[in-house]
Amino acid sequence: MRVIYFYNEEWEKGFIAKKLPEHQFVFYAAPIEAHLDVRDADAEVLSIFVKTRVDGAVMDRFPRLKLIAARSTGFDHIDVAEAARRGITVVSVPAYGENTVAEFALALMLALSRKIRDASHRMYDEHLFSQEGLRGFDLKGKVLGVIGTGRIGQQVIKMARGFDMNVVANDPFPKDGIDGALGFSYVSLDDLFSQADVITLHAPHNEHTHHIINKNTLPKLKRGVYIVNTARGGLIETLALVRGLDEGIIGAAGLDVFELEEYLGAGEKNVLIPDETAPENVRTLLGNHYLIEHPRVIVTPHNAFNTLEAVERILDTTAENIRSFAAGTPQNIVNVGS
Repeated sequence: MRVIYFYNEEWEKGFIAKKLPEHQFVFYAAPIEAHLDVRDADAEVLSIFVKTRVDGAVMDRFPRLKLIAARSTGFDHIDVAEAARRGITVVSVPAYGENTVAEFALALMLALSRKIRDASHRMYDEHLFSQEGLRGFDLKGKVLGVIGTGRIGQQVIKMARGFDMNVVANDPFPKDGIDGALGFSYVSLDDLFSQADVITLHAPHNEHTHHIINKNTLPKLKRGVYIVNTARGGLIETLALVRGLDEGIIGAAGLDVFELEEYLGAGEKNVLIPDETAPENVRTLLGNHYLIEHPRVIVTPHNAFNTLEAVERILDTTAENIRSFAAGTPQNIVNVGS
């Protein structure tokens, strides 16, 4: 099959082509938005990462498209319903780095609880060897609220229990038996909000989880709660997070993901505005930049997945997804409504 592959790094091209020598690859540097002139009447497969959005207009550019191979667990950047309408199969990488992302979530918790960024700033930028204002808190004995108990959420729970944290969790589809096995309790979302000293999000982003933390849930949160998000930006209403920080409802936040993060450009002066300049989008983008500058927020650029081992697992699974589809036995299919 002819595969249009939008790569993130140069080495990916040789890696994936070697895995699938029987297929024809055409490579472009991601994202697809940088190649608006690219059209291919013969392309059957499109492989993209999370920073590339695929909607009907993109699909129109590849009229023979049969497969969209997402190199990610999440697929909210793809119009899955439109793909289904056109008979295009969408596949993803459901498991590649549950430990990888979980480790990053714990790293953000530790960085926030021990004021690592502020301490580093004190030494490197201010050249002061002083602990003034740097007192943190122990994770041991604190209540961790985990939203989403899939593969990553379960890894976070295991690691948090290793820190002697008390864990409560919420999931619309509780997994039988894992609460007893891993030593946590399933609770309602409201109970999680009221009990948790730290909340970490590990749910997919869809119509049911959009803005699961929002302006209406702020009063339900335990005052001073720390929030960590390594899942998807849309799980948190940006302006509610801003308000929560300003009012002291939220003590601090560690964010690896943002709403509209695709418009956060490279360089401190590069502020991109989406074409659909609805007022709520502009407010969200301004909120993002406010959060980036906030002294009680640690931000990273969607980097939780980014270890050598995890990236290679992503590419291995993507190669197998393409191979199995070509053989007529597709795997890891994303269903409409997932």
